[in-house]
Order: sequence, then C-alpha cells, then structure tokens
Amino acid sequence: MELTAEYFMKQALRQAESAFAEDEVPIGAVVVADNHIIGKGYNQVEKLSDPTAHAEILAITAASSYLDSKFLNDCTLYVTVEPCVMCYGAIKNARIKKVVIGCMEPKHGFTNFVHSGHKMDVKEGVLGEESVLLMKTFFEKKR
Repeated sequence: MELTAEYFMKQALRQAESAFAEDEVPIGAVVVADNHIIGKGYNQVEKLSDPTAHAEILAITAASSYLDSKFLNDCTLYVTVEPCVMCYGAIKNARIKKVVIGCMEPKHGFTNFVHSGHKMDVKEGVLGEESVLLMKTFFEKKR
C-alpha cells in the first residue's frame, strides 16, 4: 500500500510536537525510503546545547545510519518547516532529491538564499496549516 505525503507529514508533525513538549522550536522531520520511515528527528538545539541539532540533520543522520550510507539518493525528506541553509547543505550532501515541506519560512528558509544547479524536487504546503499553527502557538507561549 502506497502511503501519502499527508501520512508522512503527520509523522513529521508528531516529531515537531515532541520538540514543542521539550520547549524546543517545534520542527520535525522524517526520511522515507520505499514507503518506510528510516530516519526521524525533531529540534534538540537547547536540549543538546548544539546549534546543529536541527530536526532535518538528526533525521538525515538516523537515515544514513540505517542505510549505512552517506547518500540517501532514493529518499524523501518530509519536514514541517522549510529548512535553513545549513540543513539545505546536509540535504544536498546526502543527495536527497525530494523534499516535502509543511510551511515555508520567510526569514531563514533556504529558498531565500540558495540558487544552485542541484536538482531537488521541492513540494510545499503539505499540512501547512497544522505546521503554522504549531509554530505560532510555540512563539505565542514564549512572548
């Protein structure tokens, strides 16, 4: 049975909810290969005192470990919020060809900064309202 983009984005949202529960910026990510989640992560920057502990980086690391490969050629990354430039670099180096994004990040998202020849299929807006609501709720709580 082929699972949908919405199904996998719901799994990424569950990761984001874990970040929210730990008072981290609520972003979650999953890496999918052959219709299976092989890596998942949520922001743990504060918890790990690590500025690179973004959801995408942790999910890519887990997927690479699962496949025992630095290349994730046939994988798709589902992420609740548009990745930053650092995460874009990891996505590019892992050779992920498809990224599905919940909501765009107008200030720090990679599409604002990156213009390269890297061929990557980017689909945005999958469960975007849910992703935006989680981010708004988090930052309203912070203010």
